[in-house]
Amino acid sequence: MEKRKNLLKKRSTVSFQIIIFGFLLLIVAGSLILMLPVASADRSVTPFSDTVFTAVSAVCVTGLVTVDTATHWSVFGQAVILVLIQIGGMGVVTIGLAIISITGKKIGLWQRSTMQESISAPQVGGIIKLTGFIIRTSAIIETCGAALLMPVFIRDFGVGRGIWYSFFHAVSAFCNAGFDLMGIRSGFSSLTSYADNVYVNIVVMLLIIIGGISFMTWDDFKVNKFRLKKFSLQSKIILITSLILILIPAVYLFFFEYGDKPLGARILYSFFQSVTTRTAGFNTTNLNGMHDSGKLIMTALMLIGGSPGSTAGGMKTTTIAVLFLSALTVFRRRDDVESFRRRIPEEAIRNAGAILFMYMTLFLATAVAISLIEGLPLITCMFETGSALGTVGLTLGITPSLSLASRIILMVLMFSGRVGGLTLIYAALPSRTDTDAKLPLERISIG
Repeated sequence: MEKRKNLLKKRSTVSFQIIIFGFLLLIVAGSLILMLPVASADRSVTPFSDTVFTAVSAVCVTGLVTVDTATHWSVFGQAVILVLIQIGGMGVVTIGLAIISITGKKIGLWQRSTMQESISAPQVGGIIKLTGFIIRTSAIIETCGAALLMPVFIRDFGVGRGIWYSFFHAVSAFCNAGFDLMGIRSGFSSLTSYADNVYVNIVVMLLIIIGGISFMTWDDFKVNKFRLKKFSLQSKIILITSLILILIPAVYLFFFEYGDKPLGARILYSFFQSVTTRTAGFNTTNLNGMHDSGKLIMTALMLIGGSPGSTAGGMKTTTIAVLFLSALTVFRRRDDVESFRRRIPEEAIRNAGAILFMYMTLFLATAVAISLIEGLPLITCMFETGSALGTVGLTLGITPSLSLASRIILMVLMFSGRVGGLTLIYAALPSRTDTDAKLPLERISIG
């Protein structure tokens, strides 16, 4: 029994390492391809510092850029970025496993275990079937999203460019990437030109939400339809937490940030910014015009991010939910953390606490570092580091002008946010062999 546990730990460590190296390899390949003259609009060689930043941002589905995607890159370059977004959003392991499956090669236990870790699946059994379901469903949703956007984009940009823009923005929205091609109208403008277009806003919001709610929750919908009582505890927590994190910030934005706008615009702006802030990265309004309180709330939402096993990054909705439930348990003086008449394991509570500590340490330390390096206000730098660590891509406009040192900091944050802090630590540190012996217990005061 002990040998089996140690073997599983070793197998898990190797899985984490494979995930990390897969992302790194994709970033390097993308950076080199984007340096080719054919990738830029003027057929020049783009500096490596710009291509690697773009590749990291695309693979980590963030959306922060140092050059405008629409005007700097050729159609080939934009296509490379879109491929990086697609693979990064779905997961390197998911795409790799799908390719192996198509070629007819046998998929061993190591590959299945790695896939399980990659999408946060509860078990190895049925993982190949689940992978196929994820690939098919993603393709259907992205195609439907592109079809829905086509009437507007074809009207505005012509048939050829309109179709290309529709697919690009559908994939970018579904993968929560935030890359856009609207710089053709005004550099780094995101979706501000469609701020009052209800139709485009709704389509993009739906793609973002669907992409960020977890592949396992999709599977619950497939099996149980809308019989929510039969959903797994994780899916229930994801759906409720996601709903709360959309509604409450939208109410704040409605009353305190867009109070001078007409009623319809206030509702649209508030909901779009509330949805996109948790890792999608599109914006329809000028974020620099917000109060510091609004920027701080948006930064918190960016750090929380989407759900585990989805295209989104961040600490994840389940992490913040478990921490809230744990605090509630202490306030009520109960022994077990519970939700929907189920106990939550101690391991999940410890992991949630560790993730919060890691994210807050990285977020604050790097914000202070960039503030000192660039001489910028701390709140501005906190917004930028929160956006990078949460793989969001929203910006107050400082990223293109940052020094190389600050860009490296943002790249490290984007990579950590997409791969996951615990994944990096588990891959780097050897697993400890468990023993039955325990050290003496001694109590300390807390609070």
